[in-house]
Amino acid sequence: MNESYNMDCMEYMKSLPAKAFDLAVVDPPYGISISNNMGRRKGDKHSDYKKVEWDDAPPTGKYFAELFRVSQNQIIFGANYFISLIPKADTPCWICWDKGFSEDVSFASFELAWTSFTSPAKRVTLSSAQAGRIHPTQKPVALYAWIFNRYAKPGDKILDTHLGSGSSRIAAYDAGLDFVGLEIDKDYFDAQEKRFAEHTAQLRLAL
Repeated sequence: MNESYNMDCMEYMKSLPAKAFDLAVVDPPYGISISNNMGRRKGDKHSDYKKVEWDDAPPTGKYFAELFRVSQNQIIFGANYFISLIPKADTPCWICWDKGFSEDVSFASFELAWTSFTSPAKRVTLSSAQAGRIHPTQKPVALYAWIFNRYAKPGDKILDTHLGSGSSRIAAYDAGLDFVGLEIDKDYFDAQEKRFAEHTAQLRLAL
């Protein structure tokens, strides 16, 4: 199973029974107004992406309450921006994604993800450079592949409440994991649908 829905994640989660998913891997808005510095979609004369205000506020406590209700374990990117909202936030296993820059840059050279696991904290170094980006905060498929290899097991059901570019969906498909992704923005949803279809078509041709 590998499914995506163009809908509000809160509506979807409210329809679920408790612990419906084994692992939630999410990258919600950080609330740092990154959309004021980055664009969104092609067509904006000032950017490769059209500007919107989707990152003006972080998720609420209600979002995290639902996320923890419907999933056994969680990995949450940007949790350092809203750690006070996360239940049981004293677990030791943080993930540091080092983007591998060799010199100073004007934006973050690494990102942090909180996890509900009790294993030691880990660092992964992977370039953030990606051809054909469709989302301003797009993460590489290889990052999610690394996560699933270490924190998911065969048969697990994965949830992503903010699907964005669909990198998590592609990595889950490649790993043979059941997956559900949610994206409220229709344009981003359509773009990741196209990206996912192209990826799976290429794999079929390679067989």
